[in-house]
Amino acid sequence: MVELRSLAANNPGRRANWRALGLSQEDMLKPKIAVVNSSSELAICYAHLDGIAKMVKEEIRAAGGVPFEVRTAAPSDFITGAARSGSYILAGRDIIANDIEVQVEAALLDGMICLTSCDKTPPGHLMAAARLNIPTILVIGGYQQAGAIDGEPVDVEDVWSGQVGAIFGKEPKFPIPDMAENAIMGPGVCAGMATANTMHSVVEALGMALPGHAPVRGNSPKMQANARAAARRIVEMVNEDLRPRDILTPGAFRNAVATVLAVSGSINAIKHMQATAVEAENGVDVFALWEEMSDVPVLSPVRPTGSIRIEQFEDAGGARGILKRLLPRIDGDALTCTGKTLAENLADYEVEDPATILPLDAPFSQGPSIAILSGTLADTAVVRLGVRDGSRPEEFTGKARVFEDTASCMAAIEAGEVQDGDVVISRNQGLKGGPAMGGGASLILFALDAAGLAKTTAFVTDGQLSGLCLKGLTVAEVSPEAAEEGAPIGLVQDGDQVTVSVANRRLDLHVPADELARRHGPGYRTEATGYLRNFREAVRPMRTGGVLVPEKE
Repeated sequence: MVELRSLAANNPGRRANWRALGLSQEDMLKPKIAVVNSSSELAICYAHLDGIAKMVKEEIRAAGGVPFEVRTAAPSDFITGAARSGSYILAGRDIIANDIEVQVEAALLDGMICLTSCDKTPPGHLMAAARLNIPTILVIGGYQQAGAIDGEPVDVEDVWSGQVGAIFGKEPKFPIPDMAENAIMGPGVCAGMATANTMHSVVEALGMALPGHAPVRGNSPKMQANARAAARRIVEMVNEDLRPRDILTPGAFRNAVATVLAVSGSINAIKHMQATAVEAENGVDVFALWEEMSDVPVLSPVRPTGSIRIEQFEDAGGARGILKRLLPRIDGDALTCTGKTLAENLADYEVEDPATILPLDAPFSQGPSIAILSGTLADTAVVRLGVRDGSRPEEFTGKARVFEDTASCMAAIEAGEVQDGDVVISRNQGLKGGPAMGGGASLILFALDAAGLAKTTAFVTDGQLSGLCLKGLTVAEVSPEAAEEGAPIGLVQDGDQVTVSVANRRLDLHVPADELARRHGPGYRTEATGYLRNFREAVRPMRTGGVLVPEKE
């Protein structure tokens, strides 16, 4: 019987095209490696990746492979988040995965190395790797160098919080124009344990990047050396036939969940890991794993959780240091892209700065730093607690103040209409309602903080939050979202009593069921056209991580 895949991979027309590109007859027999480069001149997150891609291609050739550079979408929160209240950001994640499929899978390439940078590229790359299941390794793109004013560090978090705070009369630590001029001094992702650096750490914890690669200073000699090492390794992985689904096991996800908890990382990692698990078809329930691992304490409170800067965390050992500390609690038998288990990778490693990454039995704070809630107001919802030092409430009951959009909520805060004891409900910002979780829920949180309300109110939203957000008692990604028929968050009215209880893992709406049955939700409040309309129609619920992959019958 004719093997159609082999026939397609070796057809004369394909060879003729590659000969025209300069490939030799010998090259035709070598592993063909995609170099997935999300380079973009729009954003500093990606500005250095063309140079990294060149190094990677050199190393692949030297190792006996043939590299083909391919490009994908490159969403960046501060740049491509400008339109449609940021709706294109999360939606871009799935475009990345599909971009890769229609180039790498369609060309029947043998493996790929992904240059991974801003928030949505790591999950997009992981999802594509899990879907295609060809040998894959990720190269961490690194974080940007922050600047300083009068000797004090200044980064993009300071610029953003200062800008929102100024609306409410809160004095920034330096003039905003001065901070904007000094906050970013080189290529890479936002400094701090926001979504990008959280996901970079997740990539290493899953075993999809070489040990010691996350986080890393963007475009530094170390990052460049990491990229070259990964390029050599991907050729070996193709020859060994080591595939993502061999690595992306339940144990690997358990390790990644523990890593996020240990650094109090971005809550966005939850949906990105769940989406990757769906693509890997491994049956992992990341939400359930979160509760299973809820006793994992905070071992290194990196900004915005604590005062440790990302440079200090990297120098202390980064994700590798966290995994070493966690080894008694996690799955050391999980296979990694090195071809060895996690425990084997860590056998001869010691944490470089024991005062920055603490041991399990003497942590900065007891866990969980992030918890999953459920109740009469949500099937699932996420609360980021950070260091649990009593500085923010964990139990709260109050009357709901309901807002259908960010603008009306911000206006009410500015006008002094939101009061101590209120539960601020911001809805219509979910996967479908946003769509793609656009809507600016993070702006509301910074506004509450600037108005002095972050610790005297609770904030509940079906939207997502920036990884830079950690203020007060905030419950995000409430599911089902308001746009879904009968969703409780869509039925809440001003004055309803709402309770948030971290201890009980509950988010409850105290309204009788018969009363709720008489109410109607808001439906779609935001227009969606083009790709965003397609996203709205195709996206699956938060339990899947918001994938666009159709459910199997």
